[in-house]
Amino acid sequence: MLSKLTVRLSVAAGLFTLSTGALAQQRDDHAITTAVPVLTLSPDSRSAALGEAGVAISPDANSMYYNAGKLGFMPNATGASLSYAPWLRQVTDDMGLGYLSGYHKVGQRSAFGVSLMYFDLGEINFRDINNADNGTYNPKEYSLSVSYGQRLSENLGVGVAARYIRSNLTGGQGDTRPGNAAAVDLGLYYTKDLTIGAQDYNLALGAAISNIGNKITYTNPEQGNFLPANLKLGTAITKELDAYNKLTLTVDANKLLVPSPYYVTGDTTGRGRQVLEEIDAENRARAGKGLVSSIFSSFGDAPGGFKEELQEINISAGLEYWYNDLLAARVGYFYEHPQKGARQYLSFGAGLRYQVFGVDAAYLVPNNKNNPLSQTLRVSLHFNFAGAADAASPAGDPAPTN
Repeated sequence: MLSKLTVRLSVAAGLFTLSTGALAQQRDDHAITTAVPVLTLSPDSRSAALGEAGVAISPDANSMYYNAGKLGFMPNATGASLSYAPWLRQVTDDMGLGYLSGYHKVGQRSAFGVSLMYFDLGEINFRDINNADNGTYNPKEYSLSVSYGQRLSENLGVGVAARYIRSNLTGGQGDTRPGNAAAVDLGLYYTKDLTIGAQDYNLALGAAISNIGNKITYTNPEQGNFLPANLKLGTAITKELDAYNKLTLTVDANKLLVPSPYYVTGDTTGRGRQVLEEIDAENRARAGKGLVSSIFSSFGDAPGGFKEELQEINISAGLEYWYNDLLAARVGYFYEHPQKGARQYLSFGAGLRYQVFGVDAAYLVPNNKNNPLSQTLRVSLHFNFAGAADAASPAGDPAPTN
């Protein structure tokens, strides 16, 4: 019981960081920390099985999370998806991440979408400094998003999403309060059929900026925490092997658009206290930056220079195989630099589409046991309803490319 409580409190503490630099100063690495980090995790099983790549893969009901620009290319009139991922299953059985999303097309070139992400941290028993029982609480975080996407031409689409975020980690214990924020996403999607030699391909490109919003605070309003603003760039190349088989290779690059934690490089002999004061002052200055300045400075504020800026880019890569638009097999890999969090894992998955129903599953095999989703099966359900104009397209079929 004690171990479960300790882990739960550790998770809550990790999410309840008062400044982007405070936690990094206590670590050997230089990982960037933000409020509500769960917003950066792939909520559905398809992308989870592809190493969390999703900004350029074919549209489905979960597309608005990765790139609202894909909404104008939806293959069906209406679609919905429900996903669930257990959390820390080796330690506890009441933590999990749920995601519900759906869309409806308006004409042939645009669609509206709505989604709800819900993160349940399970029940925590609070205790005071004397270890006396101070009651129990169930910390939780959720975000509600509304999206719109428009196909501008046969090949290009744009989209926007507005999001409300609420993070309640302590239930008002002490002088804390729930955190609230609003954010927007911007997405761009391009898809085109190509002929190279005698081979036909489909090339898709995606770009999205996510979680551009105000800082979130749990205590003093002047001590706000950055949301995980994120830039995603990706591509997906699909080859139809024959009438029944096709293969897609996808790669995404992701970078957080928030200040890097400051640290001092080089010899600090004899300057111990001075160095600590310098680090603290610089991290406070970085935490106090505004939204626009923090985004632009995030491309050049790493103390290690350009080399460290490159280390802050996470790479997601995956391979997806479809048989007759009915059965799918997936494999992927996610890489985060060892000095920037060290999340690295292999992922596997499978999918099925039949008439209006579909199901996806994903399983993660991390390089270490610290990943909270290790050795857990993540599941997504899909429901696709074709309109009159889409009657010839199988439910769940990847988006048309013209």
